[in-house]
Amino acid sequence: MSYADQVFIQNCQDILDNGVWDTDQQVRPHWEDGAPAHTVKKFGIINRYDLRREFPILTIRRTYWKSAVDEMLWIWQKKSNNIHDLNSHVWDQWADENGSIGKAYGYQLGLKHIYPEGMFDQVDRVLYELKHTPASRRILTNIFNFEDLHAMGLYPCAYSMTFNVSGNVLNAILNQRSQDMLAANNWNVVQYAVLVYMMAQVSGLVAGELVHVIADCHIYDRHVPLIREIIQNPQSPAPQFFMDPEVSDFYQFTRDSFRLEGYAPAAFDKKIPIAV
Repeated sequence: MSYADQVFIQNCQDILDNGVWDTDQQVRPHWEDGAPAHTVKKFGIINRYDLRREFPILTIRRTYWKSAVDEMLWIWQKKSNNIHDLNSHVWDQWADENGSIGKAYGYQLGLKHIYPEGMFDQVDRVLYELKHTPASRRILTNIFNFEDLHAMGLYPCAYSMTFNVSGNVLNAILNQRSQDMLAANNWNVVQYAVLVYMMAQVSGLVAGELVHVIADCHIYDRHVPLIREIIQNPQSPAPQFFMDPEVSDFYQFTRDSFRLEGYAPAAFDKKIPIAV
C-alpha cells in the first residue's frame, strides 16, 4: 500500500464525514452547464511525505505523473505563462486567445529581483542559496503577488515553497490556498516531490520531507460519488522513483530524466468534470 494512498483516503474520508458544505453561499466556480460548483471542505490540512522512504503517488487511481512533471517544468524551469510551451491541455480554459495565462505562475518565478549578490529570479535565488548559504532560513519562493493578481488568468493555488536544509537533507513546505482533492491533490504532491528531488540533486543534498499545507481542502459536489468509489479501489505498493544521476544543472532536466518502476494503479476510467 502506498503511503500516499493512506493519506489521500484519510483526507477524503475526513472531508466527507466532518467537512463543511458551502451550499448556503454564492460561489465563484461553476460547472460546464452553468450550475454552481459547491464543495464540502476541511480547513488547514497538513500532510507530510518522507521522500527517502517512498515516492508519494496514488495507486488507487492513476496519476498522469509525466504530465504533472511537465507542468512543473513549464512553471519552474521554463518560467512560462503561455500554454503553447506546455505539452498538456490542463491550462487551456484559463488562457487567452494568445495562449497566455497572464502574470501568473512561471511569469512570477521569472521576474528578477535585486540582492546584494546581484539580480536573481526566484528559482535562481533558491539554487544560489542552497549552494552558498544552506543554513539560511530565508530560502523560499512566493508567487502570490498582490500587485499582479488582476492580470492573472487564475490566482495561484500552490503559491509558496519554503526550502530548509538540515545536515545534508533538503526539506520543503508547499503552501496551497485551495485544493481540489480529486483533480489536483496527488498531481501537486507528485510535482513538488519531483521538484525537491531536483533541487536536492543539483545542490549536493538528499531529498527529505515534503510538507503539504492546504488551507481550503475540498471535494466538489459532483466529485463526491467518484471519490467514494476511488477510495474503495484496491491498493498497490508505491513504485520506485528514479532520476538521471548525471544531471547537475537544474535547467538540464527534462520530463525524460525521471521514471517509475512498478507503477500499477487501479483501473478508473470515468470522466472527471472540472469546475472553472
